Amino acid sequence: MSHPSLSLIVEVKARHEEALGIATFELADPHGRPLPPFSAGAHIDVQVKEGVIRQYSLCNHSEERDRYLIGVLRDEASRGGSVAMHDEVQEGDLLLISAPKNHFPLKPAKRTYLLAGGIGITPLLCMAERLARTEADFELHYCARSAERMAFRDRIKTSSFAKRAHFYLDDDTAAPALDLEKLLNEPEADAQVYVCGPSGFINAVISTGKQCGWPADQLHTEYFAGAETTSEDDGSFEVRIASSGAAFTVPADKTVYQVLAENGIDIMVSCEQGVCGTCLTRVLEGEPDHRDLYLDDDEHAANDQFTPCCSRAKSKTLVLDL
Repeated sequence: MSHPSLSLIVEVKARHEEALGIATFELADPHGRPLPPFSAGAHIDVQVKEGVIRQYSLCNHSEERDRYLIGVLRDEASRGGSVAMHDEVQEGDLLLISAPKNHFPLKPAKRTYLLAGGIGITPLLCMAERLARTEADFELHYCARSAERMAFRDRIKTSSFAKRAHFYLDDDTAAPALDLEKLLNEPEADAQVYVCGPSGFINAVISTGKQCGWPADQLHTEYFAGAETTSEDDGSFEVRIASSGAAFTVPADKTVYQVLAENGIDIMVSCEQGVCGTCLTRVLEGEPDHRDLYLDDDEHAANDQFTPCCSRAKSKTLVLDL
């Protein structure tokens, strides 16, 4: 059964090995028609194979309508989406995708800082292209494990914003590392910071920014994977459906989404890791145990919505607006 958001069929026009473990896929309409527009920071849902949907950031220029370009890191420790993209998707294949969505948009700023870790360069590259096109003031700081794992390096070095880009390689001990405390030392009232990459890199940037006094609304993140959580202390709880009064027990080894699906209640899900926000559901009563990376701290504190794909309950019962 197709996911409701997967409304576009695209053809894989080209595939390139962009760096060690990273492949790019150029997607276009099979009949040459323009694709829906997108803005810098946007992503698409891709049905990698039946039942497997993943989110990939668009990394071509946002004014292009003839193609979408995505970069995919092969992650052997993932749940199979990236490996399937690398091993099974070839030029000429047709893929089912969603229209572009943007949970990571650029905000107007006098100065913009873009901080990328590894594959996190994909949405930030599109942002850099947009900022350069509008002659905005920005810096791009890009960290990778090694030069061979640094995707788009040549593209950035030959771009119009090459002088604004700074590269850092973990295996290059002779070169200086990214000094987050120095970079973010002085909070700027009219600046915005965007960070994307592995969760450890993101957390380092955000925590450093907050320690230096940057307000939370000037620090923006895009996660590629859910937060690491332990289920050791998880217990069971009840979810009740407001419209029908039906109640179901969610055991420690199942998610709310899984229990609802087993009982014929469909919720749209995509990432199943609390990253994309597709399954966001209103909570009418009870206190969620938030485990997503989609909602911000204030939204968590409000406790009026949660992600049933991964979040649980602190209270004995959650009443859902379903």
